[in-house]
Amino acid sequence: MAPRKLKLFEAAEKFRLSSEALGRIIKELGFKQRGYTSYITQEEFEAVQAKLRDEKQKIKRSMKKARPARRPLSSPRKPRKPSEEAVQRAIKKTIAKMDHKRSKKKTGRRGRPARKVRRAEEQTKIFIKSKDSLRAAKEATINEFMSVAELAHAFEVPAPEVVKRCVAMGVFVTVNQRLDMDTITILAEEFNVNVHVEKEPALKKHKELEQTEESLEQKPRPPVVVVLGHVDHGKTTLLDHIRKTRIASQEAGNITQRIGAYTAQVKGFDIVFLDTPGHEAFTAMRARGASVADIAVLVISADDGIKPQTVEAIDHAQAADLPIIVAITKADLPTADPDKVKSQLTEHNIVAEDYGGKTIAIPVSGTTGENVDDLLDAIQVTAMELDLKAPYEGRAKGVVIESKLDRSKGSITAIIVNRGTLHRGDPYICGDWSGRVREMTDELGKRLTEVTPGTPVQVLGVGGIVEPGESFERVASERRARELAQKRKLMRRERTLTSSSRLSLETIQEQIKAGNVKDLRIVLKGDVFGSIEALSTSLGGLSIEEVKVRVIHSGVGAITVNDVNLAEASGAVIVGFHVSAHADARTQAKREGIEIRNYKVIYDVIDDIRAAILGMLEPVRKEVTLGSATVRQVFRVSKIGTVAGSYVTEGKVTRDAKVRVFRDNNQLTESEIASLQRFEKSVKEVEAGYECGIQIAEWDDFAEGDTLEFYTIVEQARE
Repeated sequence: MAPRKLKLFEAAEKFRLSSEALGRIIKELGFKQRGYTSYITQEEFEAVQAKLRDEKQKIKRSMKKARPARRPLSSPRKPRKPSEEAVQRAIKKTIAKMDHKRSKKKTGRRGRPARKVRRAEEQTKIFIKSKDSLRAAKEATINEFMSVAELAHAFEVPAPEVVKRCVAMGVFVTVNQRLDMDTITILAEEFNVNVHVEKEPALKKHKELEQTEESLEQKPRPPVVVVLGHVDHGKTTLLDHIRKTRIASQEAGNITQRIGAYTAQVKGFDIVFLDTPGHEAFTAMRARGASVADIAVLVISADDGIKPQTVEAIDHAQAADLPIIVAITKADLPTADPDKVKSQLTEHNIVAEDYGGKTIAIPVSGTTGENVDDLLDAIQVTAMELDLKAPYEGRAKGVVIESKLDRSKGSITAIIVNRGTLHRGDPYICGDWSGRVREMTDELGKRLTEVTPGTPVQVLGVGGIVEPGESFERVASERRARELAQKRKLMRRERTLTSSSRLSLETIQEQIKAGNVKDLRIVLKGDVFGSIEALSTSLGGLSIEEVKVRVIHSGVGAITVNDVNLAEASGAVIVGFHVSAHADARTQAKREGIEIRNYKVIYDVIDDIRAAILGMLEPVRKEVTLGSATVRQVFRVSKIGTVAGSYVTEGKVTRDAKVRVFRDNNQLTESEIASLQRFEKSVKEVEAGYECGIQIAEWDDFAEGDTLEFYTIVEQARE
């Protein structure tokens, strides 16, 4: 029996008819004309079913009459049933005749060709093809948030068929709507397609091009040296002496808070230095620096020794399998003890040459220049042993080291070229952005026309801020790069919207309903992406069980009105690191009561947020014992209740105290004092050694000899 509610196209599928054919039959039976997605009634369904059954019986009877009567007497046969194929073919012809009769009533010369075309299409579409007749691709490469049209192209099936399968699953989509990975996986199973998931669209490489690049001549390139170590151990001062500059004096608090890539020429030999910050909050930045380097110089202060951040730097260098050269700085100080540092290194599987190992450890001074030449010679010798080479021809490829916004120049992306030669005007793709290289400069601002492998360069013209670690690749076709960048951008946008929707609709609502979790929400803006990333990680680490620190938005650039609107909607605090707020943003923030905090040193940010967290904590509730009393006599007073005549044996009892009643060391109840009296006079407190009358809220089962214990709850701020 058919379901009570059935759409026309679903009923047509049950009858193995097209939706148009079923609609005409319903109209011929005198019912109201319906659309494909309209519901049909049970009466209409049964009427169509009866009509088709009658037509089938008529065809069977006509076929029996047309059969010849003479049969051989010797072999009588049973009446043969018509085949199902013949029956369906006859039904098809009958419905076509019905359509022909109906079309004769219409007039108009211009409609005749169209009717012929419609009849021809109707005859081929009366019976809908089954799912098994649809042939899809055996294999396909997919990625998250593909549109229905893109998925249909990958599966080699019509897009309406994908929409139909989605509707059957209860997912109503359009051709241009994007699907999540769960839906795409289910559709792949529906079409029996083996899929390969591609995390992010990448450039398709041709075999001939790969073979050509592999056959290119390899030439020596400069080594990339990453300088690692603890904060204030003299890394930037050492580089200052090498480059004859004063980098440290330009940093707030004399602390490096971003990655810098610098080229130094020593005795005709180029060395590229990466100066990474030493503060523990920049662990991710140090790891990124080690990932693109060839040699690691571990800087340790001779008077301070190995610190926790030094151990992290050792781990990063060892994880990247980099040869380590130890520079023991501040060797000119009276308190310097290089032997102590070398001894501490052995605890971390680094044995200096003086101790019978293979690691070069050189005491140096960035202030006086002591043994700095020996350090450079060690770097040069280590680089020669590594035999660093790269092809100078072919497509240029590099890695993004840092990205920032400049008021006059726009976005500046610092990269190190790994292979190939990058020229000004080359088309490229970098993360979500594509275009042509508009301008290239070195760290001193000098314009460059080409950049060879192992050279750091600042690229102008990238459309936006690129995450450090992204690949920078020259492409042959700017059009292909634009399409690929657009696809990456759409994927990341859909991913961001999905995650933000889950945060706002699920997590926050659950927290509000529960009422036991507090959030300190932060809108974070900074001057460079590396600082933003480090601050986000550090602030997230301040979260505790009672208070969660959430950076709901972070970005590079000045604080804008959009940031203020976001903070107002979410109840967040705006934190600016090395950036200022626009005038209109400051005005709106002041009007709406939104707090904007500006910082230049990361320690101040962390300390202030930690203090804010402690301020949001619920105070500690501590119980303080006031005293105790013994019940000597019980009074039953009409219209008042039971009063315990008590003697205060210890401490005191106050009117607002809480009380516990004990009998034979067993607690009977815990309540509050309803009344405290002395000689029929209400009092606030009674000291030890005095008698009083005590009435307890919701308790009157006193007995002589009961012990009353008085206490209060004091709230103390968390430390």
